[in-house]
Amino acid sequence: MAQCVQSVQELIPDSFVPCVAALCSDEAERLTRLNHLSFAELLKPFSRLTSEVHMRDPNNQLHVIKNLKIAVSNIITQPPQPGAIRKLLNDVVSGSQPAEGLVANVITAGDYDLNISATTPWFESYRESFLQSMPASDHEFLNHYLACMLVASSSEAEPVEQFSKLSQEQHRIQHNSDYSYPKWFIPNTLKYYVLLHDVSAGDEQRAESIYEEMKQKYGTQGCYLLKINSRTSNRASDEQIPDPWSQYLQKNSIQNQESYEDGPCTITSNKNSDSNLLSLDGLDNEVKVDGLPNSFRAHPLQLDTSSDPSNSIDGPDHVKSASSLHETKKANTGIIHGACLTLTDHDRIRQFIQEFTFRGLLPHIEKTIRQLNDQLISRKGLSRSLFSATKKWFSGSKVPEKSINELKNTSGLLYPPEAPELQIRKMADLCFLVQHYDLAYSCYHTAKKDFLNDQAMLYAAGALEMAAVSAFLQPGAPRPYPAHYMDTAIQTYRDICKNMVLAERCVLLSAEILKSQSKYSEAAALLIRLTSEDSDLRSALLLEQAAHCFINMKSPMVRKYAFHMILAGHRFSKAGQKKHALRCYCQAMQVYKGKGWSLAEDHINFTIGRQSYTLRQLDNAVSAFRHILINESKQSAAQQGAFLREYLYVYKNVSQLSPDGPLPQLPLPYINSSATRVFFGHDRRPADGEKQAATHISLDQEYDSESSQQWRELEEQVVAVVNRGVIPSNFHPTQYCLNSYSDNSRFPLAVVEEPITVEVAFRNPLKVPLLLTDLSLLWKFQPKDFSGKDNEEVKELVTSEPEMIGTEVISEFLLNSEESKVARLKLFPHHVGELHILGVVYNLGTIQGSMAVDGIGALPGCHTGHGLFFISGKHFFSMSVRGRQDLEIQGPRLNNTKEEKTSIKYGPDRRLDPIITEEMPLLEVFFIHFPTGLLCGEIRKAYVEFVNVSKCPLTGLKVVSKRPEFFTFGGNTAVLTPLSPSASENCSAYKTVVTDSTSVCTALISSASSVDFGIGIGSQPEVIPVPLPDTVLLPGASVQLPMWLRGPDEEGVHEINFLFYYESVKKQPKIRHRILRHTAVICTSRSLNVRATVCRSNSLEDEEGRGGNMLVFVDVENTNTSEAGVKEFHIVQVSSSSKHWKLQKSVNLSENKDAKLASREKGKFCFKAIRCKEKEVATQSSEKYTFADIIFGNEQIVSSASPCADFFYRSLSSELKTPQAQPSGHTEKQSAEDAVRLIQKCSEVDLNIVVLWKAYVVEDSKQLILEGQHHVILRTIGKEAFSYPQKQEPPEMELLKFSRPENTSVSSRPSVEQLSNLIKTSLHYPESFNHPFHQKSLCLVPVTLLLSNCSKADVDVIVDLRHKTTSPEALEVHGSFTWLGQTQYKLQLKSQEIHSLQLKACFVHAGVYNLGTPRVFAKLSDQVTVFEASQQNSMPALIIINNV
Repeated sequence: MAQCVQSVQELIPDSFVPCVAALCSDEAERLTRLNHLSFAELLKPFSRLTSEVHMRDPNNQLHVIKNLKIAVSNIITQPPQPGAIRKLLNDVVSGSQPAEGLVANVITAGDYDLNISATTPWFESYRESFLQSMPASDHEFLNHYLACMLVASSSEAEPVEQFSKLSQEQHRIQHNSDYSYPKWFIPNTLKYYVLLHDVSAGDEQRAESIYEEMKQKYGTQGCYLLKINSRTSNRASDEQIPDPWSQYLQKNSIQNQESYEDGPCTITSNKNSDSNLLSLDGLDNEVKVDGLPNSFRAHPLQLDTSSDPSNSIDGPDHVKSASSLHETKKANTGIIHGACLTLTDHDRIRQFIQEFTFRGLLPHIEKTIRQLNDQLISRKGLSRSLFSATKKWFSGSKVPEKSINELKNTSGLLYPPEAPELQIRKMADLCFLVQHYDLAYSCYHTAKKDFLNDQAMLYAAGALEMAAVSAFLQPGAPRPYPAHYMDTAIQTYRDICKNMVLAERCVLLSAEILKSQSKYSEAAALLIRLTSEDSDLRSALLLEQAAHCFINMKSPMVRKYAFHMILAGHRFSKAGQKKHALRCYCQAMQVYKGKGWSLAEDHINFTIGRQSYTLRQLDNAVSAFRHILINESKQSAAQQGAFLREYLYVYKNVSQLSPDGPLPQLPLPYINSSATRVFFGHDRRPADGEKQAATHISLDQEYDSESSQQWRELEEQVVAVVNRGVIPSNFHPTQYCLNSYSDNSRFPLAVVEEPITVEVAFRNPLKVPLLLTDLSLLWKFQPKDFSGKDNEEVKELVTSEPEMIGTEVISEFLLNSEESKVARLKLFPHHVGELHILGVVYNLGTIQGSMAVDGIGALPGCHTGHGLFFISGKHFFSMSVRGRQDLEIQGPRLNNTKEEKTSIKYGPDRRLDPIITEEMPLLEVFFIHFPTGLLCGEIRKAYVEFVNVSKCPLTGLKVVSKRPEFFTFGGNTAVLTPLSPSASENCSAYKTVVTDSTSVCTALISSASSVDFGIGIGSQPEVIPVPLPDTVLLPGASVQLPMWLRGPDEEGVHEINFLFYYESVKKQPKIRHRILRHTAVICTSRSLNVRATVCRSNSLEDEEGRGGNMLVFVDVENTNTSEAGVKEFHIVQVSSSSKHWKLQKSVNLSENKDAKLASREKGKFCFKAIRCKEKEVATQSSEKYTFADIIFGNEQIVSSASPCADFFYRSLSSELKTPQAQPSGHTEKQSAEDAVRLIQKCSEVDLNIVVLWKAYVVEDSKQLILEGQHHVILRTIGKEAFSYPQKQEPPEMELLKFSRPENTSVSSRPSVEQLSNLIKTSLHYPESFNHPFHQKSLCLVPVTLLLSNCSKADVDVIVDLRHKTTSPEALEVHGSFTWLGQTQYKLQLKSQEIHSLQLKACFVHAGVYNLGTPRVFAKLSDQVTVFEASQQNSMPALIIINNV
């Protein structure tokens, strides 16, 4: 239980005090009424004695009574009605609330820190009122009247006669059988005569004389002169006299049901209010009831039959009960109690009570106890049998004997007033009232036995109850508190007697006693036992006290506390005590909150919300309902729907209170702020027939960090080219779409008149759909002029300025249950300045099915037909509230400096704060006839349309791509091809010339410079200027340009990124350039594989007689597996392109002119290549290339023109981009490396082969001709080159070797192949030779050995004719011929010199011989020992020797 102001040792004596009746004459009542008090009320603050009192017990022992208090009340002849008592208690509890600003105790129990009010004043008030308002009953005498004060005024005509009348009246009430109420303790009640004298108005002499007369008549012990009203009421304002009455009158609202005025009060109550509760003492001036004087009549707790106690529930919409109306009235009129009394009067009243108690009441009680004790002793002296006979004689009028079962079912016997058992009980009660607990206990104990013997259960329960209390209160605690007595008493009252009021009194007393002994567990069990359905208020209070017991235990039971607080709150709510209910739920919430008990939390929040709403605490209600909705709810859909409707209903009421206030923050739906994306610019246009718009950037694209890095690099590349190779320091990559991955640390730039789209990610956590209507962005805007100085005045504008910023409104946005969905909201800036997007604003509502239309599940007062339901679109739309949610995005966590790493700091995220800049040009790009699928190497011509859709001209248009070999706009020769898409429907993409059929197999020569094709020295081949006419695109203008595409050499899907860069003609301070992105997706399928090798031709002569012929072998394989419907490939032309070499003619053996390749077929071509003539070979710097075309058809494709040359140069430049090993430049090794380079050069060749083809494709029963080209770049003699990139085989894992490097400067040596290419050898001899061996046994054949120096340096050559004697097999092959003459020759060949040696071979019989046995060693002349000359690998030279 909670802490109380009084201890149990003070509480019980104060609850059971001697009762004194007061009977006043009208005149006496008038005197007290001057103070707005009745006589009984006048005495109330002084009814406790200030000093100890002594009396003697029956054994003549002195007994001390401390803090004795008496209760004086006016006589009332009607017992109080239970309904009225309930009403009184209800008002007492509702009137007592926790003090405002009261600091609650913080109790720490386990993990919980709870704020709990340690005291419960409402419970103490309830208990006090409950004990005071208990009606007197026959089975106990504790609240029966012991004495009666008869009060008359000195101003009356015949005061003594008035006393006689009053005395007769009292006698009539007590002894007349018409009056069963009030109850009197003993027949000869003490009468005490009080003469009231008004000091300010009355005659003091007369009063004194009357008092003397009274003393003569009634004795000095039986009367008293009480002087009051020492000051006149009009002097009330002069000095401040304390008002001790107010606390008593306010504490008990029954006292102030009426405001006393000087006029008469009507007794009949207003039927419409519940105010038929009269003042407790109920005194009026005129009214008489049943012929009685006005001083007694219906009990003030009498209920008007028409009134309904249930109406007293203090709901928000109910009429306030009359008591509270009276209270307000009283407060307004500011009634002062005791206005005519001085402090001296206060002392006189106090003295009067002392005198009455000392002289009158206590002697009377002492005498009565003695009498009762004498009777008791005489009874004990009788024999048992005699006593039983006496008992029968005494109790002649007792009801007849009943069976035990019958008795147990009733409340037992009814004793006549003079029954001896009752005399014992009377004595016990008297002893208890004067705090003589030892004697009281023994009497109760005796009485208990007698009652139990007689099966008088009600009497027995009463005796048990008081015996237990007496035992507890005995001084020195001779015996322990008999709790089982109380348990039996409670059970008897409740189950047998069916008297819950008495049971409740037992529980209240016993719980208090147990609490004082720290037996909280037993106290809690006791309190919980008495909770029942018959009284919600009692159950609520007891449950709350039980909860306090649980929390006050040695080890607090927090969850039990919370659970019982919830139960108490529920019962308070049923009892109409809304404030107490709310308080209980709030206190319990501390325990349940954040523990994952979501259903319990929901229930508590829901109840808190409802109670707060009923009490018009709307903010609390909104907050509670908000909690239900924002937690991840585990409720069913129907329940969630109900919660949401309640929330909206409450919110609606809140917003109606302050319609012009700021918009409230709504809790639903959830917004994932960090997922907010902002897009600057127009939406992308859809593809229109053959026209396909550039993909650019849109909100539909997923973020990909890799591609975003690629775009950034492309932009940096083009910016560097524009700024002469340097990226400006203030360059930041353009960001059109901002998200959580982009760099949002700077204010983004938006362009005026271009929309800003904000994508907000909503999530509906509920299982019921949400409907958002009139959804739009909330923003503020600051107009600024960025060109010059800032405006003088800086205006802050908010949403109401559509001429500054246009706002798009989404009329309906539906979120289904548990759905995540994005809304895209647009703003249209019409002015430059700084924009801040703050959040979203919308109406939140639910969609109701047919249920809602019937108004089911609505709050009280939320009826259909009040305009809450209207139909919107196709939905039944119930209530909706307007509110906002802010978009607050946390920036990235900073992690750069040490301080940032050690603390948690976040950078700014400015994606919602764009700066609106001045107009900029806006480019749109459309692709016409753009293919999606190509064969590898296929050439296709498409068109690109550039449109300027802004009001500014644009210039400096460039396109940059990582794959420049994929497309070209054509070089300077592009004008020769068809211009418009329609004209090129059936034309070749190439520039072609019809040829004469005689020129087959010989090359047609042309030349071109790579500068014409944008591949100059030091240029970036990836950045390609777009050849706009006049280099400017005016507003609204569009231009179409041809664009050739070539399918990439690898099969598969290729994503090719184009970045178009452009600038405004007028330079802007904020934005230097703009970009447009396009990603082309091309799917390539296999076509041809081309591989080629080049080797030296053994024939040395050419037209000029100079050495240097080459043979080029080209293998073409059709790897297409008819997947693109390709029937066959025709090789129409093979072209070469080189600075030094050119193809001369085809040396194919087959005469088949038409080179066709069906699926998986392979063709082989052989061409002769010669060096270009000196005049054709230009200097390195001129970048002049010679093109030679060998045609297999009747149409020459001019390979030196667009697009053939473009793609050739592109493939060349991408090949050149691959890193080459750079030679190191140390001086001591310089000569050696020069030598190596000279030797390497001998085996180098820069011949590039272009194979041009046509493919015949059947598609939709139409035959199409596709064209294409493959490139092979030949770098080295004898090494195979491919048109398609070769897969690198991963190197095999090798064991790790640990070795010390002996000599780090190992000189680089040329490889064997490179050395073998230093000297070219050629044997000239007759193919067959006839010789008559029978005539001459030796046959001599002349052979010429030609040695050609391929390098540009002098070379020493050694020719060794001796056969290698390696093995006998080798001898067999050529052991039958020998060289005659010198076996070794030493020569020096100058640069590119050709030398011939005349040799002789000697044969001894016919046969086929290999003459290729001479071994040639070579070394550079100026190198002495650096290189060992290597043997020239000679091809076999076969000769046939015939015998004739």
